[in-house]
Amino acid sequence: MKQIKRNQKGFTLVEIAIVLVIIGLLLGGVLKGQEMIESARIKSVVRDMNGVSAAFNTYLDRFRVMPGDDTNATMTARGWVGTSGGNGNGALGITTAQTFTNGGEQPALLRGLRASEIVQGDATLTTGVAALPRAGTGGLIGVTVGAYGLTGPSVCVSSLTTAQALGVDATIDGTLPATNIGNNIGTARGASGAANPLAPTAVAPAGLAYNATTTATPWTMCTRI
Repeated sequence: MKQIKRNQKGFTLVEIAIVLVIIGLLLGGVLKGQEMIESARIKSVVRDMNGVSAAFNTYLDRFRVMPGDDTNATMTARGWVGTSGGNGNGALGITTAQTFTNGGEQPALLRGLRASEIVQGDATLTTGVAALPRAGTGGLIGVTVGAYGLTGPSVCVSSLTTAQALGVDATIDGTLPATNIGNNIGTARGASGAANPLAPTAVAPAGLAYNATTTATPWTMCTRI
């Protein structure tokens, strides 16, 4: 009986090496792309926070009163639409618990900034959580007073990942200590917790290293205006 010989040809080591190199390049490109996207998101959060600070101080310089503290009568006299107003006592009344609930004088703050056209937005949409602006990462942006032990008004962003919180902190305050703990010192401060959005507290948070492996709950980061 004759045996039929079949030519069997496998991959050479060179071909396998080429395939592995191609796979490595593809994976490297994907990872680099993800890194660039994350970096862009972090920069957008910092821009959002700086934008709120700039708008707040522009209003203060222009009208000689903090946005949010103007009374309804004062804003109505300026011809601004809406009904939200502050009490005109010279202080901004937004507690840390009201940061992301749009409580206290925050509706008046939104009305003032939008009606004066310092920021874009519907001046009639000022009440409720839906009126709060959103960060580029999807979290809420809120203004409060005395967040995490910071003096005076602060702007906060919720629902950040550990990597994003680290990026925001390092961008605002510079290089972190060797412990990778910077959330309780400097101008940018934050905390992580199960609540989402996580309202800031009035006291400085406990030091927590930015470690995505051990901390998976969302962060809230605040910085002084």
